[in-house]
Amino acid sequence: MVTLMLDSTRLEVVLSGAEKAMTFRKKNVEVERSAISKIQLVDDAWTWLRGIPNPGTHLRGVVAMGLWRSATADDFVIVRRHRQAVVIDLTGHPEFQRILLTTRHGLELVKALRMDVDDRTPTDVVDIVADAAQA
Repeated sequence: MVTLMLDSTRLEVVLSGAEKAMTFRKKNVEVERSAISKIQLVDDAWTWLRGIPNPGTHLRGVVAMGLWRSATADDFVIVRRHRQAVVIDLTGHPEFQRILLTTRHGLELVKALRMDVDDRTPTDVVDIVADAAQA
């Protein structure tokens, strides 16, 4: 499962070694917070896939990872089984127009993005929300 790190300026999707291999990507995905135009929680990520993997890994109903290219957009996708997901629409990002991730921390991501994070050290979104709840 991806780890979602957030600081005052950017969101970083930290990929495991297996995720890097399946997405054919060497680096984590970094997104400036200002590039995030919309974020949605969805029950089934498979209905949000558009295009074809290029490059990527796809086993229908099991896993979809990598760059999904369509006629209108390029999306970064990490989808596992039929789990809840987060859809992040981007504006002005150099690689992607959307990020689609299955994660059990989607609600925490939404909450953390609404908070002002003063620190420039990336922190897991789960920890940001937990710290805010304790304060």
